[in-house]
Amino acid sequence: MQVVKSENSLRNALTLYAILLVIWGFYRILFKLPDYIEELVFKPLLWLGALYLFLQKEKAGPVGGFASVGWTAKNLFNSIYLGVGLGMVFAVVGIISNIFKYESIALANFGFTANSLLGGLSLSFITAVSEETVFRGYFLSRATKALKSEWSANILVSFGWVLIHLPVLFFVYDLSLSELPARALLSFVFSLGAGFVYGRTGNILAPVLLNVFWSWPIILFR
Repeated sequence: MQVVKSENSLRNALTLYAILLVIWGFYRILFKLPDYIEELVFKPLLWLGALYLFLQKEKAGPVGGFASVGWTAKNLFNSIYLGVGLGMVFAVVGIISNIFKYESIALANFGFTANSLLGGLSLSFITAVSEETVFRGYFLSRATKALKSEWSANILVSFGWVLIHLPVLFFVYDLSLSELPARALLSFVFSLGAGFVYGRTGNILAPVLLNVFWSWPIILFR
């Protein structure tokens, strides 16, 4: 297996980020299809498809490529523990922020059903797999290797995380300019948390679970 130099690895990560930022950003601005089509079809095809091409460029191979982006069995139980534990904290924050947005309406008034809860959970999980494999598994691991500092890399990737999510916050969630900074800050803090649990485990399951707990309340309240 060819070893990719850290500077080349970072260059590849920045190139992939620029591609996703432009294509996915314009998609969010120009189109609005049902969530299950966007998150279950288009996002995995674009994000994971492009990632696969870059892993091939690194000549990592199927097994090495998956392992290099966190798809591994190591630290499995720690990943579940950290992902669920910290994820519950973010879930509470997400619920509270949405209750404030909808003027403290009780949860019972949203008409949740078993199907809506299960559907929201499934959608959150697929979305989390796409996003976390690319951002934590690929971007963060490559940035950490190049910068030789986990926290510097985490901060850099978190800024990138917020930037790529600005179109969905503005054009899909219809946040006003006054609401945007607070939600962007929460997204930045979430990304730091996802990077933290990934750094502790090296297993992509931890940030995936964290992402699920974070995004699930947002989907339910939309």
